[in-house]
Formats: sequence, C-alpha cells, structure tokens
Amino acid sequence: MNETGISGAGKGVPEGHAPVAEVKSAVAGFVQELKGFQSDIEERLQQQEEKMTMFERKSFVPARPVLAGSNDGPAPHQKAFNAYLRSGDDDGLRGLELEGKALGTTIAGDGGYLVDPQTASTIKSVLSATASIRAIANVVAVEATSFDVLIDHGDVGHGWATETAGMTETATPGIDRITIPLHELSALPKASQRLLDDSAFDIEGWLAGRIADKFARAEAAAFVMGNGVDKPTGFLTKPSVDNDVWAWGNLGYVPTGADGAFDDADAVIDLVYALGAEYRANASFVMNSKTAGTLRKMKDADGRFLWSDGLSAGEPARLLGYRVLIAEDMPDMASGSMSVAFGDFGAGYTVAERPDLRVLRDPFSAKPHVLFYATKRVGGDVSDYAAIKLLKFATS
Repeated sequence: MNETGISGAGKGVPEGHAPVAEVKSAVAGFVQELKGFQSDIEERLQQQEEKMTMFERKSFVPARPVLAGSNDGPAPHQKAFNAYLRSGDDDGLRGLELEGKALGTTIAGDGGYLVDPQTASTIKSVLSATASIRAIANVVAVEATSFDVLIDHGDVGHGWATETAGMTETATPGIDRITIPLHELSALPKASQRLLDDSAFDIEGWLAGRIADKFARAEAAAFVMGNGVDKPTGFLTKPSVDNDVWAWGNLGYVPTGADGAFDDADAVIDLVYALGAEYRANASFVMNSKTAGTLRKMKDADGRFLWSDGLSAGEPARLLGYRVLIAEDMPDMASGSMSVAFGDFGAGYTVAERPDLRVLRDPFSAKPHVLFYATKRVGGDVSDYAAIKLLKFATS
C-alpha cells in the first residue's frame, strides 16, 4: 500500500518542473536581463563621453602653462630699458630680442640703444598731435641719409596732324630731382641719480615727455623757417614772387593791398583761387593764432563771416570751407610778412625721417646727474612749388 502511494506521488510531479528548477530558471532570466540592461547603459555612457571629448577638443584653446609669479609685471623690454636708464646695466638690452614690428632688432655698437616700443609709441603720438606742418605734409620713412623726390613739372608738346602733312617733333617733359637730406635732431634732458633710484618715478613717461616736447618744437619751427643748414628747409625761406609772374623754383604770393594788414576779404579769396584747381581739393590754410584772430572777425561783402568752426568735436576750423592749421611758428602780421599760407602741403612739402630713435645714457659728464642723449634724423623741403601759395601783407 505504501509503495503504491509513493509511486503515485512521484508520477504526479512532471519531470523538469520541480520548485528548485523553476527558481533557477527565473534567476537565470533575471541575470540575463540585468546584464543586457547594464550593457546598454555602458554603451550609452560611452557614447556620451565620446561626444563630450569631441566638444572639449573643439572648444579647447592652446595656451602656455601658467608659470609661478605674477603676470602683471612689466614686459622684458621695459624691464631691460628701465634697468639701463636707472643704473646703466645693459646686459638685459644686449640679450633682448625685439619683435620684428618694433623699432628695430639691433643695438648700435657705439653704445646707443633703440628706445623700447612703448616709449617710442608715446613720442610718435605726441609729435602727430603737435600743431606742425607734419600734420598735413607728406611724411615718409627712409633708411638712407637723404630722400630724393622726382618732379615732372613740364608738359608734353602737341600738334594737330593732317592727312598728308608730316609729323614734327614736339617738346619733351623734363624731370627735376629734389634731394632732401636728413639732419640730426637731438635732446639732452638730465635727472639726478637719486631720482632714478626712486622706484616710484616713471622714468619712461618722463623721458618720453621731455624728448617729445623738445623734438616737436624744434621740428615745427624748422619746417616753417628752417634755413637748411643742419636742419630742414622751411617753406617760408624759399624765394617768392608775385603769383602773376610765378615760375618754378619760387613760391607765388598774393598781396593783401595794405601794408602789414588786410585791405578787405578779397585778398583771402584771391589767395584761394591763385592755387591750381588740382590742388584745392586737399588744400589747407596755415597761420598762427594772432592772424587767425584777425581773420575770424572778417566778413564778406554780404556780411557773412569767412571763418566757421568745426561741426563736431575734434574737427578743424574752416576758412572759406578749407581746413585751418594753427602753427605758432608762422610770423605775425607785419609789413611785408608772409603770415598766411594756403596749399596742398601733402603734395607741396615732404618730411623725410628715419623711424628709429636712440637714447644714450651718460652718467659721467654731469655728475651727480645722469644725462640722456636722444637723437633722431629728420629732414624736410618743398617738393612742389606749384602746390603752396602765400599771402603777403603789402600793397604789392
């Protein structure tokens, strides 16, 4: 009986469906699904990481590693130049390589050194802002001792040809050469060694200001009244003749009709139209403040002022519609003076200069002071005699 019951019970349980087998099968399925889910998550994370890497590479900007110390210190050329000015130590300057866009990359063997780029830039800006002919003249940079201007002021001859007549030779234009020599402009400021030792003293700013002031005043005077002897030739030192009989090599003038004064406003109008039409488009008036004060009060026959102020800040004043440059080196109104000039100075006057500026430190000649010998080479001369006209304060 017992054997029969046991046998019946064993036959009632299907093979392979025991509780233990079911649990094993369920666990195996769960593990398989978990592995699939994990693999899917890892694949997605890998894709996301690759995208982030690509984004970082696109937005990455290469840069030099940050070195120890502050980045706010002066540039190497400033430190080297400052050390030379203060103590005469030129080791930093000898081993310094300047960029190609700076004033120069060489150091003169005679002890002269190029000014550092920051200082030279300051001097350049001050010179440009000074009321000088330089502001309206043709300024060229040269690397030689002189600059030649070739001028073709002649004209080609012409004739009318017929069908059977032979051609005859016509006149040939000539070319003149105007040589502008470069002269040495110098400044010699000084400072005490105690002042140089004071770290709060702005040596570069002081030196730039002193040199710029000296050079600007010397240049401005030479471009107007320089005699050409070791200095530029001023345009007022050129021979002048009445514009009715003007010839090349002279500057033409228009008389005011009164000795040392204006007769009326017609003289200014005559001066404008004495200049050729090809020059009037870029022409400017040049005079000093006293003469400008007199012209500012003048009116035409209809009672309108000849003078008009600029319409915006920084715009120069206008006289009969033309720009006015106030150059204090122009002479005051006097008997026979040439106190007003009018012309296209970009064509009529050329300023030639070397782009480098030298500073030589001399701690011995003026002890206990230190001298700073600064030099620059510049020249100037009239390059087109037809482009500039003068107003003569005389009856004829």
